[in-house]
Amino acid sequence: MTQHISAQTLKSWLHDGQEIALLDVREQGQYGESHLFYAVPLPYSRLELDAPRLLPRRAVRTVVYDGGTEGVAERAALRLRALGYAKVCVLEGGTAAWSAAGHALFAGVNLPSKTFGELAEHAYGTPRVSADELAAMLASATPPVVLDGRPVSEFRKMNIPTAVCCPNGELPLRIESLVPDERTPVVINCAGRTRSIIGAQTLINLGLPNPVYALENGTQGWFLSDRSLEHGGTRRYAPGSAGDGLKAGARALAQRFEVPEVDADTVRAWSADANRSLFLCDVRTPEEFAAGSLPGAQHTPGGQLMQAGDQYFGVRGARLVLFDDDGIRAPTVASWLRQMGHEASVLRGGLSSGLALPPAAPPVPPALAAIDAARLAERLARGEVQVVELRPGMAYRAAHLPGSRWAIRPRLAAALQGVNRPVVLVADEPELAAWAAASDWPQGLPAPLLLEGGLAAWRAAGQPVEASPQLPADADCIDYLFFVHDRHDGNKAAARRYLEWETGLVAQLDAQELAAFHLPAHSPAAA
Repeated sequence: MTQHISAQTLKSWLHDGQEIALLDVREQGQYGESHLFYAVPLPYSRLELDAPRLLPRRAVRTVVYDGGTEGVAERAALRLRALGYAKVCVLEGGTAAWSAAGHALFAGVNLPSKTFGELAEHAYGTPRVSADELAAMLASATPPVVLDGRPVSEFRKMNIPTAVCCPNGELPLRIESLVPDERTPVVINCAGRTRSIIGAQTLINLGLPNPVYALENGTQGWFLSDRSLEHGGTRRYAPGSAGDGLKAGARALAQRFEVPEVDADTVRAWSADANRSLFLCDVRTPEEFAAGSLPGAQHTPGGQLMQAGDQYFGVRGARLVLFDDDGIRAPTVASWLRQMGHEASVLRGGLSSGLALPPAAPPVPPALAAIDAARLAERLARGEVQVVELRPGMAYRAAHLPGSRWAIRPRLAAALQGVNRPVVLVADEPELAAWAAASDWPQGLPAPLLLEGGLAAWRAAGQPVEASPQLPADADCIDYLFFVHDRHDGNKAAARRYLEWETGLVAQLDAQELAAFHLPAHSPAAA
């Protein structure tokens, strides 16, 4: 029988200093509209795919919740127990009960990191420039170097003119190769606020002699000042290495924020500790990770580990061990994680440490029988099968098999009502469909087939697709976050709402949530 806990009990658990995994098991859109501050998104539709990575220790104390009426939390708890998680509870009444108990609910994603950015700007007094000021600087005789602290994929969507992509985690290693001299101003931007602030303050904390500024409100601030953004940008950081000054700055940061350096033997012992969770984090670039990493490590690019930690580790209070191959990126990122309240350490020797941990063994779903595109086309022409697509709702709107139905795992049974023919599933990830069929398939329907190669194979075979811009309806697209979703698409009102939301986060926190951060009490300049 599933154990339920009250909002009061959960609140005490979140601040008792012990490990806890707090999982919002609704879909991404539902999560982003209203969730608990420390919640990690683990959509029920992806539970078996992502749980082993986010929760590597099966004995971790785990609480799952939904909105209070969907019944998804109960189903998720059952699935987690089937995967071997032994301490799973359900928050009684979900978000509704949490709110009724007087606790805040939050919109958006990556809440702890975004809130931390606002607090960091205040604590450090991070210098900033407005879009108007940056435009004047760029038009001057001594223009600044503008660096975009987001990953390459985000940079390609839009960027400030002249900006170069250099994700925040790479700044400590690359900055000296990106600025011509110590007098050149440096401006860091992101799409909004957090990575602009953290990127700029990173360089200041490292002791970079250049004038450094955060672009206030990032690309959205630039757009709101009626200036044009570039799209499809390809300028990015070049290979570089840090000089002795910045390496010394990284060591000083690690010492200032009490970042432990641990050897491989210590980490091996930690990995065998049945009472603690461990995450081994390679903070280097995707290209470096692909070329070779330590066995048992996951790729956690440094800037994103600070910005979106809940995508990489799902246990509050876990041990995080960071490494690189240069001795500057890992300690710099770890210094921020310590200020965020995480137990972050740096692996001595990094990539050359010789550490090897057992790789995670994700569960394997029962295989589905496959059907190829040509055979499916024949059976569809004869009206013999019903196609059901378990693909993202917005992707289905853009292109899907003619006559197919859209479904998502929590509502799969409802989508299959009235179907009296064999079903063929279409999914971008075959495992997603296999797990849905293994655990959520209605009794009485024969086991489904799986379209081999998915939509891509269907199109490659020359078969037709159709679009449905209004279907599934917005209310059914629970996997898509509509929260100011068009802030980057020319909607100034949406951009303003987003920035108001971001700057208003700190006011929503209670005293315990604020106390979990460990920022300096005041800026160095004020000391």
